[in-house]
Amino acid sequence: MEETGSKRARGLDRAFEILEFLRAHRQPIRPNEIAIAMGAPRSSVYELVNLLMRHGMLEYSGGDGRVFLGRKLYFLGRAYSEHFDLMRESDLLLVQLAEETRETAQMCLLEGNKYTVAMMREGSRPFRISASVGELVPIPWTASGRLLVSHLSDAEILDFIPEGDFVLPNGRQLDPGEFIAQVRKATDDGYFTFNSQVENYTHCFAVPVYGEDGICTATLCLIAPREDGLRHHRDYLDRLIEKASELSERLGHAPVTLGSAMRQ
Repeated sequence: MEETGSKRARGLDRAFEILEFLRAHRQPIRPNEIAIAMGAPRSSVYELVNLLMRHGMLEYSGGDGRVFLGRKLYFLGRAYSEHFDLMRESDLLLVQLAEETRETAQMCLLEGNKYTVAMMREGSRPFRISASVGELVPIPWTASGRLLVSHLSDAEILDFIPEGDFVLPNGRQLDPGEFIAQVRKATDDGYFTFNSQVENYTHCFAVPVYGEDGICTATLCLIAPREDGLRHHRDYLDRLIEKASELSERLGHAPVTLGSAMRQ
């Protein structure tokens, strides 16, 4: 019985790995290509793909036997977002930020050891950014990353972030010590802003959202054209801090303020 239970657990782990693989690649893929990429037996991958399709978690897409995430996951995601306070509470605040600033507003999280945009509201200006909701991005590439790992020690940060993720999109190697110094300063300041490492013409603003445990569980962000972001720097920060403080309070934490009081 124990061996049977262990086998089922491994199969369940593999099924989740298939779903995560497709989410990360964001395009339909043939089951045999999934097996090769994951280094898994083709027979078990085909078996699990068929099982996931029967339950609506996967579906055929793009022809040639390729599969992708199924519509059942959409309904599960909707149920999750309706239950999860952070997602529900964030949406209204993002709408307000986008309307007040005309810039793109985001709520961002950690997904494993990567950063991701969990929710986004585009501003009214004719300016679009390249970030996609759910896309996994190396933490050091992002303003939010400096805040989302702020609860970790220096050693834990180095263990948590893959070494290759310190290579920025322009090919420059970011010194891990420099990154850690930015993490500590961002914690003291209560925010982090910089010219985007991903989009050349944008300036990124990130402010922490704290949970009841005092850990930065998410960030509220604004992405603006570089010149506008620098011109309205103080105003945008003030609006973000106000909304992040409100969201943190709703999650059971004291209001977020500027200065050294930001250290949790």
